[in-house]
Amino acid sequence: MSMISKKICLVGDFGVGKTSLIRRFVDRQFSDRYLSTVGVKISRKAVESVNLQLLIWDLEGHTKFKSIAPSYLQGGSGTIIVADVTRTETIERIPEHIQLFLSVNPKGKIILALNKVDLVDQEKLPQLIEMIHVEDIKQVSGIYLTSAKTGASVDEIFQKLASKILEP
Repeated sequence: MSMISKKICLVGDFGVGKTSLIRRFVDRQFSDRYLSTVGVKISRKAVESVNLQLLIWDLEGHTKFKSIAPSYLQGGSGTIIVADVTRTETIERIPEHIQLFLSVNPKGKIILALNKVDLVDQEKLPQLIEMIHVEDIKQVSGIYLTSAKTGASVDEIFQKLASKILEP
């Protein structure tokens, strides 16, 4: 059986760790150096457990990019929306990212990644999760606490999205 390919997009504000999550998943690497993504960068990785090749679109996180974002989101089967637990404003903007993705891909699957959990007190995490109200959005398949630095839940978010994409 041949492997099918599906496009997924990583979306979120600048500096939340989208590129770092992709590098950890695809290349098993992490770097503390911040390199801002310009436009879009595309990576690919096979998820053997579900026989799926992910085409991972890393989208620039700057607000000036919002006007052209819909064209990059077009055809996305799913998205991982990333927020930075050290910057609550990035968590507050999650609904905007969800709305933008669903406006282009109404049947797309969504995973939320609260990234950089290695940088905050673990006691703060439940309060940060409480800020997110997505109970009524059926396309959201979960909220995960991730760290590109330690690798916490990184494979899990991509695997979960891959399996959700293949559901009828």
